Amino acid sequence: MKLLRVGTSGAERPALLDAEGVLRDLSGVVPDIDGALLADEAALGRIRTAAEAGELPVLDADGLRVGPPVARIGKVVCIGLNYHDHAKETGAEPPAEPVIFFKAADTVVGPYDTVLVPRGSVKTDWEVELAVVIGRTARYLGSHEEALAHVAGYAVAHDVSEREFQIERGGTWDKGKNCETFNPLGPWLVTADEVPDPQGLGLKLWVNGELRQDGSTSDQIFSVAEVVRYVSQFMTLYPGDVINTGTPAGVALGMPEPKPFLRAGDVVELEIEGLGRQRQEFKPA
Repeated sequence: MKLLRVGTSGAERPALLDAEGVLRDLSGVVPDIDGALLADEAALGRIRTAAEAGELPVLDADGLRVGPPVARIGKVVCIGLNYHDHAKETGAEPPAEPVIFFKAADTVVGPYDTVLVPRGSVKTDWEVELAVVIGRTARYLGSHEEALAHVAGYAVAHDVSEREFQIERGGTWDKGKNCETFNPLGPWLVTADEVPDPQGLGLKLWVNGELRQDGSTSDQIFSVAEVVRYVSQFMTLYPGDVINTGTPAGVALGMPEPKPFLRAGDVVELEIEGLGRQRQEFKPA
């Protein structure tokens, strides 16, 4: 299933995109798409039954905002340097273990919402990423099979980053990762049954119409299953938590000088095979 949330910010309603590409209203079946829903097999079953029976009302998508596909996200766990080609372009050694950092849940916005270039920023960068959404509480998972069984679904994430704040301003990466609007998510949460192999997905990103990133999750250093298993050794993952699994080569940071960092007025578009497409215009904070 392709689950999404539509409407004004803070007042989104749950919806489903059916097999014919028609937007359907889920608000008569479930209250929202959040961790509680993703952990409730009976509720998910009601959605499937209603969709198959053709009982869901059609929504007029014209002019309707698409919000983040998951509400009330507990935490956003991010994996750094997780593609061989990205580590190479930035001059970094491939890590021996996954590099973990966090984004605050309040950085998450809709896939077509405006992204704000921080005040004083000269090195705002783009990163297309596969997001994993957790569907069952995960603690000390013991195998890759067990890890994938705890995944509710997948989505497109844009891990927007400010490289000066991240690298040159001291401390951890968090200052360059948690600026307002720095994690567009969606448009859909695609349930795990529709993504049989998360290591076979193409990722692309364009800046002002120019292709900048063109990679595949097959190039990940640590697979989706390994990332979920590994993270569960250090923290409890709850339904509705999100893991951003890293970005392929092609970011501004890895390009020759003068690096083409983002400025207000730029437009970024990104997509992952089968998971949908995003578009954001960048404006000053």
